[in-house]
Amino acid sequence: MDWLAVSPPVLILLFGVAVFAGFIDSIAGGGGLITLPALLAVGLSPAQTLGTNKIQSVGGSFSASLYFIRQRAVDLGGQKLTIAMTFLGSMTGAILIQHLQAGLLRQILPLLVIGIGLYFLLMPRIGEEDRQRRLSAWPFALVAGCGVGFYDGFFGPGAGSFYALAYVTLSGFNLAKATAHAKVLNFTSNLGGLILFMLAGKVVWSVGFVMLAGQIFGARLGARMVLTKGQKLIRPMIVAVSFLMSLKLLYDSHGADIMLWLTSHW
Repeated sequence: MDWLAVSPPVLILLFGVAVFAGFIDSIAGGGGLITLPALLAVGLSPAQTLGTNKIQSVGGSFSASLYFIRQRAVDLGGQKLTIAMTFLGSMTGAILIQHLQAGLLRQILPLLVIGIGLYFLLMPRIGEEDRQRRLSAWPFALVAGCGVGFYDGFFGPGAGSFYALAYVTLSGFNLAKATAHAKVLNFTSNLGGLILFMLAGKVVWSVGFVMLAGQIFGARLGARMVLTKGQKLIRPMIVAVSFLMSLKLLYDSHGADIMLWLTSHW
């Protein structure tokens, strides 16, 4: 697909999609489930969709990360190991996705995402304040950094929620602090994946740069609300986004079967 293959009106529409996705993603994650279908809908191949989605995701996660760092909500010095392992994991995942099918992961992912929503819904006090850390630096870097980073490079949607959950449950961070640190790891894994997709020639730059601008704007708005509204905003957003993501993923995988069942019983 060349630079002129997507018309200006479509680019304007994708810019608006990216603004909304960046806003949602910086608060609760899940922006990829907004942008990926949009990119597929305008005619990009699956590989181009994943690659182009990475460049605009890098913009949104960088914008949010920079805001959190400037507001001293993130301790970069204490995250160096986790950041390095996240980068390594994401590049490994991006290599594999270009040679394997992600069908099995699509089947499992709705259950994982809805589990996150239920966790925050049924444990209303979790993340209200910092708690005792459960994993030391190396185990956390392997689980949250390399593990979730691999998933983000391989597939991606919901990675921000997985990072935040890891910080809350394994590092004992409060929810606002976890969200801020999660965005730094999200930027790292997006960057690692982007490099591999660029080398493979799977990025449509015209679309990517337009959506990059939209993501930067939307993510900055969302990041500001994280620090001003805190847990009152983040918790219901994570729960809502998790359930919506699960429904979307289930429909993508089993939509035809669901519609057939409904038509046969009504």
